[in-house]
Amino acid sequence: MFRLIAAALVASVGLSTVADAQERSRLGYGRLIANDYIGDGKDRWRTGGVQSSRVWGPEWTGTAPAGFGQLLELRLGAEIVAPDDIENLRSGDRPYAGSLSVGLHTHFQRGRTEFAVGADMVFVGPQTGMDGFQDALHSLLRVYRPSDEVRAAQIGNATNPTAVVEIGQTYSLGARSVVRPFVEARAGNETLMRAGFDVTIGELGRGELLVRDSVTGQRYRTVQAEWSGFSFVFGADVAAVSDSEFLPVGGNVALRDTRERVRAGVMWRSEVGITGFYGLTYLGEEFEGQNEGQVVGSVRVRVAF
Repeated sequence: MFRLIAAALVASVGLSTVADAQERSRLGYGRLIANDYIGDGKDRWRTGGVQSSRVWGPEWTGTAPAGFGQLLELRLGAEIVAPDDIENLRSGDRPYAGSLSVGLHTHFQRGRTEFAVGADMVFVGPQTGMDGFQDALHSLLRVYRPSDEVRAAQIGNATNPTAVVEIGQTYSLGARSVVRPFVEARAGNETLMRAGFDVTIGELGRGELLVRDSVTGQRYRTVQAEWSGFSFVFGADVAAVSDSEFLPVGGNVALRDTRERVRAGVMWRSEVGITGFYGLTYLGEEFEGQNEGQVVGSVRVRVAF
């Protein structure tokens, strides 16, 4: 299915899949760490993860190039999904799952329409070692550790090719504000269709390439422009979900067919090059029996030397 989505997009916009032969150089790097402990202070469900991006292209002129495959992004990710209580296995709660992902994406723009198209290999289960990583980290921090029972009942090993397509357009709301509605299709590790928007107040994103974190929907900077001061972001989206490796059919809990996210954040950059971002995202219920949503925090700090 992921091949069909990517092929349909390429055909619909009349793009060639042959990448530009011009020599590429590294244009930027970005990352975002998400954790519910820096959100609602709890350790459950979409409990933590990190996503990072390295971008190469022939040049950066303030917008993505028009050609498919000219600008390439190597995307790496890791995530831990956990039940509400990581010490005790309880009926009716979601199973533990760890995942690692690596993918190649391309960003391009035709007229006012911005495209991000890519594919990831998502590895799930004990093979990722994420349960051992969390156990060691929590032991070091002297906080609750995932029990052997919870780890033994985690989602099994799987490798899921996953395609992701996002299409958006940016509109000015004034001298310093923009809104960007977007739609997203994802097929593979999780299969869903999503629609939403992002509002930015300030210079964040002007002449930059922003990449969306898959869990929170927060966008982080990769190819960056020079500015100082503060920028504020707000956004929301809703998804129709048909499948999730984290909540498999036939498991103890049933997948909800809709999923909501609401997010806000602040980015600052000092005149000496220190930048930081902190955001909060409300994630709605993902499975039947989940009694409430959760709030996940996102953070990035960068010091330029």
